[in-house]
Amino acid sequence: MAQPRIGKKVIVEVPSTTANIGPGFDCLGAALSLTNEFTIQRIEGSGERFELIMESTEGSHLRGGSENLFYRAAQRVWKAANIEPVALEARVKLAVPPARGLGSSATAIVAGLVGANALMGSPLSKEKLLELAIDIEGHPDNVVPSLLGGLCLTAKAASERWRVIRCEWHQSIKAVVAIPSLRLSTSEARRVMPKNVPIEDAVMNLGALSLLLKGLRIGDASLIAEGMHDRLHEPYRWELIKGGLDVKSAAIKMGAFGCAISGAGPSVLALCKEEQSKAISYAMVKAWESIGVASRAPVLALQTNGSACVHETTG
Repeated sequence: MAQPRIGKKVIVEVPSTTANIGPGFDCLGAALSLTNEFTIQRIEGSGERFELIMESTEGSHLRGGSENLFYRAAQRVWKAANIEPVALEARVKLAVPPARGLGSSATAIVAGLVGANALMGSPLSKEKLLELAIDIEGHPDNVVPSLLGGLCLTAKAASERWRVIRCEWHQSIKAVVAIPSLRLSTSEARRVMPKNVPIEDAVMNLGALSLLLKGLRIGDASLIAEGMHDRLHEPYRWELIKGGLDVKSAAIKMGAFGCAISGAGPSVLALCKEEQSKAISYAMVKAWESIGVASRAPVLALQTNGSACVHETTG
């Protein structure tokens, strides 16, 4: 397969995600209407060259080079397709802030896979890209909805194959995501979790997940409220999020069905009807403001299209 010409360019849009949604630890995630844009171009140089240009202040600490997550994902495409690597430049318009529990790392992985694949004429299927994305990330809850869009439940059962179920999300339900200036790494959030959990906690989560998925499908506020409870990770992680429980309480008081840590945190997710969304957003921001933490709380919809190459030039 011929390598792309120097100057060939693709633009890939990748949505943010919110993982777990309470009880769906490491298996449930939803794509949201907050999107990173990656402009990927073949440049002169060897396949080991990768230049990263951030067109926003949020990711100013991120660097190019061989250890970059985007670059490592692109390398997996070259290897899987048996293609010689090429030098790349990525320009990123970052709307999904890093280390906030909104799948920023997943957007880099998915953009690297989708972008590198598109540059080469898409030799790999979406199913193969999905397999590579899960392998790189180590768990499916962010990368699967980031690639496919929608609300996705991903599990590996007796067959040892990853199986993805696209779940329904009632159009009346909106997500308010309070994003603080605080940062929290996924590794730190995982360290505080216990190695083993009581069986009653596991059973409670199974029941809650069933209620949540039914509630999201039919738009039932009471089922969502009952379903957005967790005993596997949230009891340990709330302690890492300054003021997080106050933000949750403020959202519930203003009419949110339920509230959960978004991914590993520190962002906080509230689900609600559109009519209450602005009041809930304001209350969540004010709750953090009262303890000196700056934040914003956009009202987001489910993003159903997943990642897409929206533009391509031949160079």
